[in-house]
Amino acid sequence: GVPRRAPPRQRVAMPVASSLCTATVLEYLHGWKQHAAWLEVLYIACAVLFIVALKGLGNQETAKKGNLYGIWGMAMAVGGTWMSDHVCGHGFVITLLAGVVGVAAGTCLAVRVTMIEMPELVGLLNALGGLAALLEGLGQYMQSVSKEDLEAHPHHNAWVEGWSLIAGVLIGSVTFTGSLVACGKLHGTLNSGAQIPENRNLLTALLTVGSLLAAMLAQFGIGPGSNFGMFLLLVATALSGGFGVLFVRAIGGADMPVVICVLNTCSGFAGVFAGLMVSNRLLLIAGSFVGASGAILSYIMCAAMNRSLADVLIGGFGESAGAEMEEVTGEATKITAHDAAGMLSSAQSVVIVPGYGMAVAKAQHAIADIMRALRGAGKSVRFAIHPVAGRMPGHMNVLLAEAHVPYKVVYEMDEINGDFPSTDVVLIIGANDTVNPAAQTRPGSGIYGMPVLEVWKAKQTIVMKRSLGSGYAGVDNPLFFEENNAMLLGDARKTCEALVTSLKELLGDEGNGDEDRGDAAREVFLESAAEYDVAKRAGLLAGASLICGVPKEKWDGEQRVALTPDGVW
Repeated sequence: GVPRRAPPRQRVAMPVASSLCTATVLEYLHGWKQHAAWLEVLYIACAVLFIVALKGLGNQETAKKGNLYGIWGMAMAVGGTWMSDHVCGHGFVITLLAGVVGVAAGTCLAVRVTMIEMPELVGLLNALGGLAALLEGLGQYMQSVSKEDLEAHPHHNAWVEGWSLIAGVLIGSVTFTGSLVACGKLHGTLNSGAQIPENRNLLTALLTVGSLLAAMLAQFGIGPGSNFGMFLLLVATALSGGFGVLFVRAIGGADMPVVICVLNTCSGFAGVFAGLMVSNRLLLIAGSFVGASGAILSYIMCAAMNRSLADVLIGGFGESAGAEMEEVTGEATKITAHDAAGMLSSAQSVVIVPGYGMAVAKAQHAIADIMRALRGAGKSVRFAIHPVAGRMPGHMNVLLAEAHVPYKVVYEMDEINGDFPSTDVVLIIGANDTVNPAAQTRPGSGIYGMPVLEVWKAKQTIVMKRSLGSGYAGVDNPLFFEENNAMLLGDARKTCEALVTSLKELLGDEGNGDEDRGDAAREVFLESAAEYDVAKRAGLLAGASLICGVPKEKWDGEQRVALTPDGVW
């Protein structure tokens, strides 16, 4: 007889995150013979653009291009997904409307938010990232898919998908509520101090265990698609959200930069779990980039504040800052803007230390004018940036870049700390905790052990502040009462503008010179600083060079060995 033909092989359908799609599209999504390979290629291109964007953002000179690469990569990812069959039916319209609303909101924020409000914006964006992962998890749980369809898919793993849903919901909820509280603290709506309730550890344990148990029971005990299971998942969401509020409200103001980094890490990993939920490779890659970079930055910020990352993650934020300390007393030397201009005009090497007070007063442009006047007169002018200056990492760098301060004169703490002994004048604008000697001299203070800019070692310091009050950490600053320090009190922007006027009067035509003279002066200063360092080391090691030679035994039975050094300083 005639042999019978084998029935055609049935393609396996994989469930997707939207109940709007038809059964045909479900079959399409993982029928690889019909799958649009161009979307996978596009995702690879987007991932490459994200990598190039991160590389560009690592340097101030290429940051603008890096930002553009990131915009292009995200636009291609969203546009490509929208045009593919991952979106179908009236999902096209819903996605398009959501995209238009998002673009409009983002454009409005970018235009209206000032640089001083940038930390609050970062906190809000972290909150939105957590909310997106949270809603994705809830949507996945509401989706009703038969067990046969799930098990038929070759890449289905109920254990991985279940735990990804739980992690996405819980981490997304913590990130959302915690970021909103951080945003309120940064904006001043909420008290910026550490708000630590009684039995805090017990509350933390109850919220953590309760949210985990409710989420696990909903996912593995009852199963997706159940109304009661959805109720339990919402309970888990509320409990984890309460943990986020408790977590961030216990943060002292001095630790806020670390918290921003930690929340950024949480938003990134929430995106990773959302990618695992919907089997989206690009979402996995993008979330991994954000989470890993945030984790690295968290570690850097902790090191800059002398805090271990474990302490930050466990809690205990800002509790040490509230320790009782002996009040710092003394008589501060107060000067006028004209006096400060005289000190700056007679100096050859000047270091400017910006702080959050400069951001509040929006004085970055006036500071840039001071720099240009001094560089035009042939002075060496550099900027010293503490890693946690401001309310988020890189806050001061962004403000100085906005004022068109050259990148080559902006130095990090580790790069410039050794140059203060040979610096004539250090001008401090709105910085307090980051230049506080108590970090090295007062073991009981809340910032003890924190690496700071050692400005007090300079020949003269000028501190520009509104008052002699303590900084964000609540620790008094003994620098204000040092003999080589002068206080220029008042609004930073108005004082800087008066300082610019006085400088131009004192420098005259000399202050209008080419800024390249300032570059030449900076190079000469760096060379002299290097020579100073060598001379200092030679003085310290001079005693060692005196004992070099052939040793002679002093006692019976003693045997000494002659050593020939490679060099003697």
